[in-house]
Amino acid sequence: MRPIVMLPTYNEAENLRPIVEAVLAADERIHALVVDDESPDGTGAIAEEMARTNPRVSVLRRKDRRGRGYAGVEGMQWCLAQGFDPIIEMDADFSHDPARLPAFLAESDQWDVVIGSRHIEGGRETGRGWVRRFITWGAGVYLKTMLGVWRVQDPTSGYRCFRARALESIHLETLRSRGPSIVTEILFCCRKMRIREIPIHFRDREKGHSKFNIQAMRDSLWMALRMRLESLLGL
Repeated sequence: MRPIVMLPTYNEAENLRPIVEAVLAADERIHALVVDDESPDGTGAIAEEMARTNPRVSVLRRKDRRGRGYAGVEGMQWCLAQGFDPIIEMDADFSHDPARLPAFLAESDQWDVVIGSRHIEGGRETGRGWVRRFITWGAGVYLKTMLGVWRVQDPTSGYRCFRARALESIHLETLRSRGPSIVTEILFCCRKMRIREIPIHFRDREKGHSKFNIQAMRDSLWMALRMRLESLLGL
């Protein structure tokens, strides 16, 4: 096992150093990859400074085709090319607790995909108002219906672990999402694989600014509908 945690970042200068340190402290085998879209607040420079002093930290600074979707795909391709397995993706704002990383690694021995879930026994979320929670719940019901993944209770979760064989089988170069809808697209591609959910405590960010907006949600919902229709039509 050669695990790596991929952290897509944009303007996470306040959070980056402590989140990377927490990731590395969770398990001595873990490597961290920071995939930065040329953050104007200097996130990439902080990541490179850490990489110079720690061989378990790597940085991928992107200047072309910016966006969460492109960053996720390019980061995963880099991890596969370097022989890492499994590959974990998580947010860099501490909404995903690095202390759960050992649980992801343990489950990945038997499962192709491991998802951190707020909506199963033991899972929860704090720091969000009822409107945001209601929107997340409604989006989850819609996505489970469109994607055909009723067994997944938290389809919007971005805290996930993939075995290398799973990512290789879905042909990352063919994915189309530019933004956060990449989470939806990859889940659809993995829907027939062995998927396991484990409980997590999701905390809303305390530092920096949320990347959540109506456009991101709309893109994810549209991507789900588009993939469903293409599947039904055999496209």
